[in-house]
Amino acid sequence: MTTLTKEVLIRPEYPRPDWQRTDWLNLNGEWDFGFDNDNQGLTGHWHDGSTGALNRTITVPFSWASPLSGIGENVQGVAWYRRTVSWTPEAKGSRLFLRFGAVDYECQVWVNQTLVGSHRGGYGTFELEVSSAWKSDQENVIVIRVEDQDEAYQTRGKQGYGEIRGLWQTVWIEARPEQYVDRVQFLTELDGTVTVKGVVQAAAAQEAILSFDFDGGTVSHSLRLQLQPGEQAFETVFQVEQPRLWSPNEPHLYEGTIKLETNDTDQTGGTDCVQTYFGIRTIGTVLPEGLKSRWITLNDKPVFLNGTLDQSFHPTGFFTYPTDDMMRDEIYRLKRLGLNFVRIHIKPEEPRKLYWADKLGMLVMEDMPCFWGTPDEQAKNAYLPEALETIQRDWNHPSIISWVVFNESWGLLHKSKEDTGKVTSIYLPETQEWVKQVYEWAKVIDPSRLIEDNSPCRNDHVKSDLNTWHFYLNGYQLLRDHVEEAAHSTYPGSTWNYIDGHQQSDAPLMNSECGAVWGIEGSAGDSDLGWHYRYMLNEFRRHENICGFIFTEFKDVTNEFNGYYRIDDTDKDFGYGGFCEGMSLRDLHQPDFIVIDAPPCTTVISGQQVSIPLAVSCFADTYQGQDMQLSWKLWYDHLGEKKVAAQGTEAISWSKYGTTVLNPLELYMPENDAVAVLVVELKDPTRASSHSVARNFITFDVRSQTAQGLFELEGQWLQVEPSSFSKQQWDYAWQALQHNKVNGSGTNGGYFEYEIDISSLTVDHPFGDLDLYVEAGAKQLLDKDQKLIDDPSIDISYMHGKKADPGMNANSYYMTDAVKQPSTVNVYVDNIQIEQLQLPDDPADSRGVLSWHYQTDDRKLDEAGSYGYLQHIQIPSRLMPEIIAKGSFTLKLEVPADLPDGSGGLCLYGRNAGRYPIDILVRYK
Repeated sequence: MTTLTKEVLIRPEYPRPDWQRTDWLNLNGEWDFGFDNDNQGLTGHWHDGSTGALNRTITVPFSWASPLSGIGENVQGVAWYRRTVSWTPEAKGSRLFLRFGAVDYECQVWVNQTLVGSHRGGYGTFELEVSSAWKSDQENVIVIRVEDQDEAYQTRGKQGYGEIRGLWQTVWIEARPEQYVDRVQFLTELDGTVTVKGVVQAAAAQEAILSFDFDGGTVSHSLRLQLQPGEQAFETVFQVEQPRLWSPNEPHLYEGTIKLETNDTDQTGGTDCVQTYFGIRTIGTVLPEGLKSRWITLNDKPVFLNGTLDQSFHPTGFFTYPTDDMMRDEIYRLKRLGLNFVRIHIKPEEPRKLYWADKLGMLVMEDMPCFWGTPDEQAKNAYLPEALETIQRDWNHPSIISWVVFNESWGLLHKSKEDTGKVTSIYLPETQEWVKQVYEWAKVIDPSRLIEDNSPCRNDHVKSDLNTWHFYLNGYQLLRDHVEEAAHSTYPGSTWNYIDGHQQSDAPLMNSECGAVWGIEGSAGDSDLGWHYRYMLNEFRRHENICGFIFTEFKDVTNEFNGYYRIDDTDKDFGYGGFCEGMSLRDLHQPDFIVIDAPPCTTVISGQQVSIPLAVSCFADTYQGQDMQLSWKLWYDHLGEKKVAAQGTEAISWSKYGTTVLNPLELYMPENDAVAVLVVELKDPTRASSHSVARNFITFDVRSQTAQGLFELEGQWLQVEPSSFSKQQWDYAWQALQHNKVNGSGTNGGYFEYEIDISSLTVDHPFGDLDLYVEAGAKQLLDKDQKLIDDPSIDISYMHGKKADPGMNANSYYMTDAVKQPSTVNVYVDNIQIEQLQLPDDPADSRGVLSWHYQTDDRKLDEAGSYGYLQHIQIPSRLMPEIIAKGSFTLKLEVPADLPDGSGGLCLYGRNAGRYPIDILVRYK
């Protein structure tokens, strides 16, 4: 038995900063705990604090399936919690409420052997009055029975990463006077009009003053209420002068208090003071002239939603974050990427994280609690109360702009057995009608936000404020055609993306899940996102009737490794700065965007003239009415030397929302083999150094008419294909990228050896020097590499479940991140060591242009995005007489086994792989 004080270390902050009182006690921490899966109840005198069957300890508020709970067992069934608490409220005669952030799924609660209430539903915040059962200045025993049965209750949200079981949000006890404000709803208008609707609870008939005080007293309002016993609704309106609007760029909150004061001096009186806040903003839609579908508006201005899917998963706490700072930091890290929007996936978010979205400025689309199974009456009856709890709890968060009623038809399908015996899932007309009714129900409850009936992957909308759709596709042309179809199929009366004759209205079109993770056979595993991501966003911005996107996803989770960040919060390197100095993901998330209407890489002939279509996409009024500067540069890396082939600037007018086509760029390609990069920048010429507003780029694989394409440099050249080695010794060695890349790895080190005949170069010039150029990288041996070599028949396609190993996915090639895989390489010529190379990593990101460009199957990845580092090796002059005399030499690249970093391995890239369009090059001059 333990006695709690206010010095609580586990999630000590008040769990509802949008509705906070000061007289409260946090009950997080260690509780007695025990499973009762046979449902036999507890043995012993468990109400009075004796141990009985509660022979374990759990840390609340963490799901008993999570590591931080101290239990870490994914067990369904019944469990019991108990804690002994001594606490006295500050005001005599206070009413006491035991409050729960969320309990999954059904619970009964006793205080001092008195059953004080129960609750069903895994996500809703609820409270139970314990005033009559609580003993001030004495120890109090709280006992909770929780039943969490997947088979019995279909409304449990299933994420597949980790389960919420039992108490999984903060538990606290709170004191209030006999008369108190139960809840309020703020409705705001852009002119500063604030309508407040609320409910007061009263124990006796009396007069009271309800006052509102915000922004340090600059906003003040009060009204007199004639209270009657029980629940009493009220409505009032006040005006904010010179209102400051809430938006992601300026997330101003009107913070302050609501007070309910009575004049009585007996125990039924007192003052209820609630700290809260509101933001002034509106969300809506507008139909622009010339378009058939609407744009989404924030504060009456069009807004492009640059968003991501947030599973809100933490590997130790599952869906309960270990600290409030971590939730704050996640909103910060979303904004760091330039995002303005996040979709909380298949469940409501914890209120503290929504508070940080309000405070820091992040638009939120929040899902209702999802369920799997059949939409029978039990599921329907359980769903609506939880949805109502979610909307009522989270109403006052200005960050929330949309409610998603269902996701991907989960819980909406019936099983049907066809004549062939195959079982299929059917979205029945009566279920469609129910979903329509739920949409309309939510619209009546909250007309101030956008309501989506179903976030669809089956093109099965019925009625919705948003016409969204999901897709997971890899490959430029496939994705381009798909987005084109979506944009052109969106207009009133269209049946695209709607089911069984239901038709589109003029609702805005936006994507609500996208990416390549499931657009690749067996999933993308852990591989480069940057290449696909850039051209996907470019395709979205080509179409002015597409209002936003939601990328899957914010961070890696246990079986999807496609986040902007790792599951441990470390960064990934998308590589964009390697094409345009200073460019990052933020450039792809700007409201003003430069569209390059061309593939991410095109094969061209050296010297060829090409025409590049351009457009600008504008979803902000920041620069409208002024001239902007468009600058462009075509450059390439020629054996470590950056060369500019062409560049220029032009002024463009910036006058309207939507997409505006510009004049195409006419360019001539370099005269030699190169990966040429076209960078375009939109600049504000009125600011210092022509401030960059947005950047974009595409690449070209330039192929010359000569064998080596290096005629402009002095000297003669030989090419040696990396796959043509004469000898090798590795624990594991294999080829990739259509034999344009060779890999070697193993704990014992290894080498590649080449016999290089240079007699054709030296016969007429016996007195010269030799230089070597090679693209080389370290090599990390993944489990799938080893398995494919040892047993190519083994199935390595899986990527489901929380124990999925990213190194066992056939498509994996770990994306460049903070963890490096270095190698040391000794270089030998004729068995004489001439140099030692340090290879920093085994990287894979968008800089691996050729490893992307020469992929043969969009549904399968072959070391996609991988690349190495350009190495320039000079052969010592002392070795030249013997080499010229022989007309050849032996080149050996060895990773030694006796160095600390020598087990990383080695990979060598050829002309059609990596970052540089070269094989092993030998220059004689």
